Amino acid sequence: MSVPSILRTAARNFVPPGRGSSRLRCRALSSCSNTRKMSSKRQMDHLEKTAEVYRQNAVYPAQVCGIIKESDTVKRLRVSVHPDFTFKAGQWVDFFIPGVEKVGGFSMCSCPGLLQREGVIELAVKNAQHPPAHWIHTACTVGSHVAMRVGGNFFFDPRPSDPPVDLLLVAGGVGINPLYSILLHAAHLMRHHNASGGRDYRIGSAHILYSAKSVQELLFKSTIVELCREFPSKFSCDLRITENGEGDARDILPIARRGRITEVDLRAHVDPQKTLCYLCGPPPMIEAISESLTDLGLPKDRILFEKWW
Repeated sequence: MSVPSILRTAARNFVPPGRGSSRLRCRALSSCSNTRKMSSKRQMDHLEKTAEVYRQNAVYPAQVCGIIKESDTVKRLRVSVHPDFTFKAGQWVDFFIPGVEKVGGFSMCSCPGLLQREGVIELAVKNAQHPPAHWIHTACTVGSHVAMRVGGNFFFDPRPSDPPVDLLLVAGGVGINPLYSILLHAAHLMRHHNASGGRDYRIGSAHILYSAKSVQELLFKSTIVELCREFPSKFSCDLRITENGEGDARDILPIARRGRITEVDLRAHVDPQKTLCYLCGPPPMIEAISESLTDLGLPKDRILFEKWW
């Protein structure tokens, strides 16, 4: 089935959450089935980069139900999805757009709890020349029909019987998206744990280290700070600004401070026996942070990362 066929079928069969409809399935796209050698002059697209990564079989119809300006360069979409749509905190979607040949790859920045409550997921997308991102910033409107397929091995999905872990979430730029989803999910589990009197989900701690170029580009900063205030003994954050700006001096404190993330920042939050670290950001940042974490004694199987550039 071709991408246009998938989209036409998805649009015809879309039913808003809460109303019954059959599950839509399709074969995996041919470009997902094998990896080809690419010319150094052409950047691989999302399907080629993730050809060997797990993804669900089903492509689901969906409809944009809200658009929020997150910053001057980032738009957050609220998307109503099919009742059978499921995902784990940290995963992404193949994003199919009518009339756009390229397929987008965007991490959810919402948690499964929002999907359960409202039948909605959220995606925060930075403006770029890549056709799917460009479409979101120039042509997408409330009511636009799309289709989505969930994928990714990068997720946080503990069971009630699992031992508690201390989460260390390290993000650069829009790499915050999957980590924000994980943080929201951890908060959801924390509330569930408290409401049950501690009978479910033995929860550890969560510390988020997040750097961006400017205060404005620190996405979701208000909610991150609010969660740390809601769970002061469990959640903490360290927000960083990496570039100077005339407008930042008065606004930066107490929300954030200047400077890049260093090994010193990591050391206080690494316990080789308990820490589980999730990284998402530019490859050079991930490589440097991974090396520092290894030097601090964190086993490699407890360092999980997602590269998007």
